[in-house]
Amino acid sequence: MNTIARRLRAALAPLVTTGVVLALWYLGSYVLIDADRRFLLPPPHEVVRVAADPDNLTELLAGLGLSAQVAGLGLLLAALLGLLLAALMSQARWIERAVYPYAVLLQTVPILALVPLFGFWFGFGLPSRVLTCVLIALFPITANTLFGLRSTDPALHDLFTLHRASRWTRLVKLQLPAALPSILTGLRISAGAAVIGAIVGDFFFQQGQPGLGQLIYLYPRRLQSELLFAAVGLASLLGLAVFWLFGAVARYATAWHDSQQRTPSSGPDAAR
Repeated sequence: MNTIARRLRAALAPLVTTGVVLALWYLGSYVLIDADRRFLLPPPHEVVRVAADPDNLTELLAGLGLSAQVAGLGLLLAALLGLLLAALMSQARWIERAVYPYAVLLQTVPILALVPLFGFWFGFGLPSRVLTCVLIALFPITANTLFGLRSTDPALHDLFTLHRASRWTRLVKLQLPAALPSILTGLRISAGAAVIGAIVGDFFFQQGQPGLGQLIYLYPRRLQSELLFAAVGLASLLGLAVFWLFGAVARYATAWHDSQQRTPSSGPDAAR
């Protein structure tokens, strides 16, 4: 019974929040904005009605599919490259000193300043959009993986040294399993960043099949505010879906870890 009540409370909280947001949205549309300016904040049911039109829905879903494809490819490449860089840096300090500053540099350089260069160098199609996602998503994976690899229990390192384990054996059988929670945390962060990269890249590469970013760019110029809100909503739902997906993967893949063994209801403060 307690489990059912806990699940109901967990489901009720986001529903209440959604209801409050919709109420405020309707308040802004019908009370705070005049009727002749309501196009600036169309009510939710108008957004749904216009977006549900077959032609508009086809365009929105096609844009969502392209953005999801770009984000997925960018995240996959960023994960592979980030894991490789972190593994190399964990094996030698001189590699970390040589590579890590450039990883930080990619995080600090405004990505919008590099997007036009990618267009000049690689064209304005899929490769440039995927590269934008990779650069945005790379650092969280690299940093979290390196932290996890370096945080392995020293006693276990001593045990592997006692058995004269090679660097490869130590990395594969000790460091990578111990770093799995950190790796999945990095992937969870980078997944949301990859969606942002897909939207940003598509927003600036105004060629080829339009993704959500290009639709977000076009709809205000057509004064199609309902479709603009629908495109922004789909982009947000894509980011949430990816974040929840990797959150679920992290919970199941690291169920053995201490961070997953204790829930708020079982802690010392549960009765308070």
